[in-house]
Amino acid sequence: MSNLNDFVLFAQAVEQGSFAAAARRLGVPKSTVSKRVAELEARLGARLLNRTSRSFVLTDAGREVFEHARAAMIEVEAAESAVLARRAEPSGTVRITASVPAAQFQLAAQLPRLAAALPKLQIQLHVTDRFVDLIQEGFDIALRSHFSPLPDSDLMARPVHREAFGLVAAPAYLAVNGTPATPGDLAGHDGLLAQPRAPGWKLSAGHQTAEVTPRPRFFADESVALLEAAKAGLGITALPRSISAAAVAAGLVVPVLPEWQAGEVTTTVLTTHRRGQLPAVRAVVDFLAGSLRPAGAGE
Repeated sequence: MSNLNDFVLFAQAVEQGSFAAAARRLGVPKSTVSKRVAELEARLGARLLNRTSRSFVLTDAGREVFEHARAAMIEVEAAESAVLARRAEPSGTVRITASVPAAQFQLAAQLPRLAAALPKLQIQLHVTDRFVDLIQEGFDIALRSHFSPLPDSDLMARPVHREAFGLVAAPAYLAVNGTPATPGDLAGHDGLLAQPRAPGWKLSAGHQTAEVTPRPRFFADESVALLEAAKAGLGITALPRSISAAAVAAGLVVPVLPEWQAGEVTTTVLTTHRRGQLPAVRAVVDFLAGSLRPAGAGE
């Protein structure tokens, strides 16, 4: 098998127009270039160059070999550039917009780690539950949580997190009102709900489903408010399990019907096509994809 370096030396000699120029470009003796090209010709059994005292001319075989050798050089240079680009430390400003729950429970603990790892990167996080137009408002990344698929758009979308909602209640509430054993039992319990228009939950466990409507006791369209109401013993609520996890660990609330889930929320990273190609933006997106639980991961 031929040495790839010989093809590189041959291609450089052709591009530079002489062995001497190729030797200077590569930082090797002229005799090395001449000798290796001659060895390549011998291995191939074909003359690649017609030499004169001051220059050389490609033969037909040499022209074909040069085209392939040049293509190989381009691939090697591309591989080298890709590695160097990965080694280069991302820098500049990256503007992120996220909802309040996403900022509190997903980004707050992760972005300081990113900032520490990449000190030349400046992160600007804008927290709002308002729909933000990335292009018009100049944001690089949006972190959006959604129950249904996002509408089609020109944005690049990368799902990074999928999480189930679980039911929880304070031990004191359950001590007084009893612990539901089946989804149907929830109809006799107080519910802490997200919106008055849909005062109930669609539950699932494997292939089983159930729609239940508890007694509406408290409404809030913000997760922390619902969690605090549950901790206060007002009733049962449904929350992403990451949001209730600390309270569950502390014993302030306990899971209710833990084998059932009350829906699922997906978190997706969105970027524009132009900004999504910037090294700094790619670094942040890759970090988020690695630090947040991958979509479809188990609970």
